[in-house]
Amino acid sequence: MIMSAATIHFDNSYARLPDGFFAPVDPTPVEAPRLIAFNRPLAEALGLDADALERHGAAYFSGNVPLPGSLPLAMAYAGHQFGQFVPRLGDGRAILIGEVIDRAGKRRDIQLKGAGQTPYSRRGDGRAALGPVLREYIISEAMHALGIPTTRALAAVTTGQPVYRDRVLPGAVFTRVAASHIRVGTFQFFAARGEIDNLRILADHVIDRHYPELKNAEKPYLALLDAVAERQASLIAKWLGVGFIHGVMNTDNMTISGETIDFGPCAFMDRYDPRTVYSSIDQHGRYAFGNQPGIGQWNIARLAEALLPILDENEDKAVEAANAAVSRFMDRFQVHWKSVIRAKLGLGDEERESDQDLIRDLLVTLYEQKADYTLAFRRLADAAENESADAALGALLEDQAALDPWLAAWRERLSQDATKATARATAMRMVNPAFIPRNHKVDEALTAAVDHRDFSLFEALNDVLSRPYEDQPTFAAYAQPPKPGEEITATFCGT
Repeated sequence: MIMSAATIHFDNSYARLPDGFFAPVDPTPVEAPRLIAFNRPLAEALGLDADALERHGAAYFSGNVPLPGSLPLAMAYAGHQFGQFVPRLGDGRAILIGEVIDRAGKRRDIQLKGAGQTPYSRRGDGRAALGPVLREYIISEAMHALGIPTTRALAAVTTGQPVYRDRVLPGAVFTRVAASHIRVGTFQFFAARGEIDNLRILADHVIDRHYPELKNAEKPYLALLDAVAERQASLIAKWLGVGFIHGVMNTDNMTISGETIDFGPCAFMDRYDPRTVYSSIDQHGRYAFGNQPGIGQWNIARLAEALLPILDENEDKAVEAANAAVSRFMDRFQVHWKSVIRAKLGLGDEERESDQDLIRDLLVTLYEQKADYTLAFRRLADAAENESADAALGALLEDQAALDPWLAAWRERLSQDATKATARATAMRMVNPAFIPRNHKVDEALTAAVDHRDFSLFEALNDVLSRPYEDQPTFAAYAQPPKPGEEITATFCGT
C-alpha cells in the first residue's frame, strides 16, 4: 500500500546525462526509521502529496521504500579542499532520488543525505549522525527565512541505527531540496579528466536549467562564467550582511545555481571580528568571515580554469577572457556589499562621498568595542526611529560612549534624505534580523535531541527562526548573545 501512497511527478534530467556523470545507487535500508521533522509548506510548494509523505515519511525519507518514479544516483565531482585538488570526490553519503517541477515552474532536486554508501564513499559509511542532520535542517531553513538563496530542508528521519564517529551517535537521514546539486567541482571533474565533450554537455545542461537566457549569447560559456560569478558575489554579500560564516568554502561546496549548500561547520558570528573562524577543521583561518569574498573569487578562478577548453578555440583568447571574468568578481561583490550595508545603515539610494567613511568607522568601532554584530544593527534600526534607543545600542559596547561621535555623524547624514524616521526604521528592521541561529542555542537544541531524544528545543528554535525580522518578545532569550560559559568557539563537520 505504501508503494502507491505518494504521487510525485519526477522528471529526472540529470539521470539522462551520459555515463560518467553519476553512478546509479539505491539507498541502504535502515532498521527502525522515524520521521522527526517534515516541512509541509515546502512539500506543498513542490507540488508533492504532503498528506501521503507525512503519513509514510519514515519509510520514504529513510530510503527504505522507493518513491515511484525516482531514479536514485550519486553525482560525480571533484574539488579543491582547503586549496588542495582532489580529482575524485562525488556524493559519498548523498543520493539524488530525482527532480520535480514545483508549483512556480522551477526544477528542484530531492536528495537523501546519509542514506548509505555510494561508489564515492571512499571508506566512509555513507551515513549521517542526528546532530549534523538537525543542524542542517535548522540553518538551511533559517537562511531561507532570512532571504538568502539556500538549499532547503524537506524532512529529517532517525534510522534506529548507530553511527560511529568520535563516539557512538544516533543515525539519521536528511532530505534536502535544491535548485540543483551541480558544483564548481562538477566542472573540475571533467576538466581534470580531459573529457571536453562531457564538459560541454555539462555546461549546456547548466545553461538550460539555470541560465536559459544565455542560450543565444555570442559566447555562452563565457557568459555562464560571468553569470555564476554574479550570483556568487551577490550570495556572499548577503552572507556578510547577517554574519554568516560558511566554514568550508571548498569548490565542491559552491553551487553553480548560486545557492548556499552544505551546512557542516558553519556558524553565525556573535561579536564582530572579520577574522572570526568557528570551523574546527579550518586551522589557519582560510575561510574566516572576512576572507569569504576573496575565497569566492578564488573559487570562480577554478571554475574559469575548468571552462578554459570550451571558452574559445584560441587558447590565449580563452585565458584572456577567463582572467577578465575573474578580475571582475571583486567589483561585482563590492556593488552587492555596498547595497547590503547601506540598507543596514538606513542610507538612501543617493550615495554621498562621506558614506564609505561612515560605513568603515561603524565597523571599526564595533570591532574595537567587541559588540555583537546582529544586535548592534538591530538596535541601530531602533535608534533610527528614536534617539532614546541610543542607550540600548551603547550598552553593547565596552565603552558605552564610544559610538556617540559616529551617531552624531550618522544622524547628520540621515537628515540629508527625505525619508521619515519611522519608514527608515521599518526598512532597516527588514534587513537587520532580530534572530539568527545563535551557536549556543543551536548547540542546546542538538544536545537535547541527540543525548535525550528531546526535540522540543529543535522545534521551538525552528519556529522562532522562521520569523527572523519580527520582534518576538516571548522568545527574547533567542536573540541574546551567549553569556560567559555559553559561547561556542568550534563547530564540526558531520563526516
